Amino acid sequence: MQIGLAVGDVRGPAPWDVVVDQVQVAAAAGFATAWSSQALGWDALTAIGLAAAAVPDIAVGTAVVPVPQRHPMVLAAQALTVQAAVGARLTLGVGVGVGAMVSGMFGLPTDRPVQRMREYLTVLGPLLRGHSVDLRGDTLTAVGAVTLPAGVAAPAVLVAAMGPRMVRLAGELSDGAVTWMTGPKTLGEHIVPLITKAASAAQRPAPRIVAGLPVCVTDAPDDVRARIAEQFALAAQVPEYRATLDREGAAGPQDVAIVGTETRVTQGLTRLRDVGVTEFMAAPYGTAAEPRRTIELLADLNRRTGR
Repeated sequence: MQIGLAVGDVRGPAPWDVVVDQVQVAAAAGFATAWSSQALGWDALTAIGLAAAAVPDIAVGTAVVPVPQRHPMVLAAQALTVQAAVGARLTLGVGVGVGAMVSGMFGLPTDRPVQRMREYLTVLGPLLRGHSVDLRGDTLTAVGAVTLPAGVAAPAVLVAAMGPRMVRLAGELSDGAVTWMTGPKTLGEHIVPLITKAASAAQRPAPRIVAGLPVCVTDAPDDVRARIAEQFALAAQVPEYRATLDREGAAGPQDVAIVGTETRVTQGLTRLRDVGVTEFMAAPYGTAAEPRRTIELLADLNRRTGR
C-alpha cells in the first residue's frame, strides 16, 4: 500500500506558500502522491498543478473535484493543461459532490447521481484521450473535442464512490475509487470486492483504491477525536457520509480517523492494507506539533516499506 499526503484545504485554510511547502514536505519525505481536495478555498486542480510545477519529484492528484458545476469538456481541458504542466504526474479524482452543497450553493440538480456520473464518465475518458464525443443524454449534452497538441497523456481517473451503484460504476468506467471518511470494515466488505468484480467484468485492470482519512499520532487520542468530531461534524449529518458511517458502525468521523500512538497508527494502516486498499491518503490532523509527529511516522513507514 502506497502512502500519499493530503495538502491544502482538507488540512485547514492555509496561505499559498504553506500549500507549496506541504507539497515540498511530502516530496522530501518520499510520499507517493500529494492529494488536493476541492473545498471552498483554493481550486484543487489549479493549486496542485502550480505547486507540482515547483516540486518535480512527486505524483499529484485531486481527491476530488466535484463535477456538477464543471462541464466535462471544460474539466478535460483543465486536467490536460495541468497534466502537461506537471509532466504526466496527475491523477484526476472526480465526484458528484455533496448534494446539499451542489443544490444549496449552485442551484444544480442532484437527482440520479449515478446516471449523471455515468454520462459524465462516458465522455470524460474519450475527451482526455483526445477523441471527439457526441452525447445527448438524459442529464448531459457534450459535443466536440478538446484540441491540444499531440503528446499529452490522459491522466488516470478515479471516482469518489461509496454507495454500491457508484462503486460498481467506478469499476466499470474508471481506474478506481477514492473514499473519504470510510473505515476498513466498509472498504474490505463492501467497496473492495464490488469494485474489483466490476472492473473484472468490464475487462479493466485491477482498480486503484485510495482511502483518505484524518490521521494523528498522539498520546491524547480522546482529545484529538473530540476535535475531529467537531471539525468534521458535517460528515456525520449529510446522507452521502452518514450511510457509510452507519455501515461501519461509527457515530461520526472521529470513529474512523486513525488516531493514537505510533503503534496504534501503524496498526490502523496495516488494517487498511490488509483489506485491499492500494493507496492511503493521509490527512495529518492537529496542532503544529501533532502533524509533524504524524508525518515523521508515515515517512518512516514509507522508508521501511520501500515506497
